Amino acid sequence: MTTHPFRQLDVFGSGPFSGNPLAVLLDAEGLTTEQMVAISEWTNLSECTFVLPPTTPEADYRVRIFSLSTELPFAGHPTLGTARAWLDAGGVPASDGVVIQECGAGLVPVRIEDDTLAFAAPPRVRTGAVSDQYLAEVCAVLGIEPDAVVDSAWVDNGPGWVGLLLRDADAVLALEPSLAPGSSSEGRWDIGVAGLHASDGPADVEVRAFFGHDAGPLREDPVTGSLNASLAQWLTESGHVAAPYTARQGTALGRDGRVFLTQDGEGQIWVGGASDVAISGTISV
Repeated sequence: MTTHPFRQLDVFGSGPFSGNPLAVLLDAEGLTTEQMVAISEWTNLSECTFVLPPTTPEADYRVRIFSLSTELPFAGHPTLGTARAWLDAGGVPASDGVVIQECGAGLVPVRIEDDTLAFAAPPRVRTGAVSDQYLAEVCAVLGIEPDAVVDSAWVDNGPGWVGLLLRDADAVLALEPSLAPGSSSEGRWDIGVAGLHASDGPADVEVRAFFGHDAGPLREDPVTGSLNASLAQWLTESGHVAAPYTARQGTALGRDGRVFLTQDGEGQIWVGGASDVAISGTISV
């Protein structure tokens, strides 16, 4: 049995315990994939990460990201949370003010911005129109008609996201999706839904994220960095919103997450938010 540093973090919160929790096991070299899956499933969180030595000198560390038993090439709140855990454990980035993370999707820079962190939104691996068949399937899962959708697109940056824009934030919050969605022509469900708030609202955009396999059940994620990253790319390119803007997520789950979306002079979207260590200790494997 080996002992490893462990952190549990609250990511994208607007106050204590209002964001998305993440488990991080540091110094994970030597663990098998089977052990990582077992630990990830045991934590029962949306994601659990394992920090390893980098395979390239450009990176500060390498991370493997698991959503229960499924390994992901990239995910947003695990990126910010892992960077914060690595810094909290004494990690010192090679470049001042930025951590370079190596993951399945490649190298992801994470800027250190005082009390918050921000990652560069990675390129999408799938974009463009959603077929009428799949849009109808997604709408059936969400309990809405296709004509309730203002716009839709593939916004997949690794996890498989399809993005839907509804008429407003209230329509997003009113969704009551099926917990046992049945079969998908895509093999699984990765659904991101957005709606604009009024100008005096608590944020600019309301976001909800649903995911699951055909066998179910459908789960809702409290606050989702990867989805907010690709939604921002799509929504700004299509003219539905302009950066900078703030997204709220987790409302339907009793959370109060905030994601800050900015765009630099080269058009790069940055996804920022709080990332706070909630639990610090060790884990025996």
